[in-house]
Amino acid sequence: MEYTFVLAVGLIAGAVSGIIGTGSSIMLVPVLVYQFGPKEAVPIMAVAAVMGNLARILAWWREIDWRATFAYSITAVPMAVLGAKTLLVLPSHAVDIAIGVFLIAAIPGRRWLIAHNIRLNLRHLAAIGAVAGYITGIVVTTGPLTVPIFLMYGLTKGAFLATEGAGSLAIYVAKVLAFRGFGAMPLDTFIKGLITGSSLMAGTFIAKRFVMKLDADSFRYMLDGLMLVSGLAMLWNAFAT
Repeated sequence: MEYTFVLAVGLIAGAVSGIIGTGSSIMLVPVLVYQFGPKEAVPIMAVAAVMGNLARILAWWREIDWRATFAYSITAVPMAVLGAKTLLVLPSHAVDIAIGVFLIAAIPGRRWLIAHNIRLNLRHLAAIGAVAGYITGIVVTTGPLTVPIFLMYGLTKGAFLATEGAGSLAIYVAKVLAFRGFGAMPLDTFIKGLITGSSLMAGTFIAKRFVMKLDADSFRYMLDGLMLVSGLAMLWNAFAT
């Protein structure tokens, strides 16, 4: 039954992520934490995120901006490894609190970035990648902030979904390898990640037909709602256990 629930949420999360470019980790992490605990949830989500982002790349392959992907990934990947190592020495409740606080704080942070209407270039992406990579190594995802980053670089719709997915894929591959290298991903954890990731992939392909129909206001409110609910859920789990 625990896998049925995870797969059901994963299918919905994959569809949401396939439409707005983020949300899968935000929706799945509280479920994975509840089922498997925070320390195992992060490696599971890393494997699932690899599969989910791969699905976005496959769905929009021809529209990837490879220059933007490279600029972002070249600094994000090594910093993600450092972040993953940092995560493993933190107590479980601190992981919950860090994830919850980050998700809630990202709501005004994302709005501030959009309100200032800053146009980014490749150097900006490289600088942001270092910060985003390290934070992602610790708190699972920085999608709520990287979404406006790639949008402010000038990417939209399919190009945005594919490029952000390619950059995120590089980070999560690095995290999976790091967890394996640090002994934090035994085979059963890896299999749980594959099972969870399969539902993300299915949801992403289902969502492709709806991508062009989502207006900006719906995107903003959906994203903020996901971050708020999931952030509060993580804080509740931290202080209730």
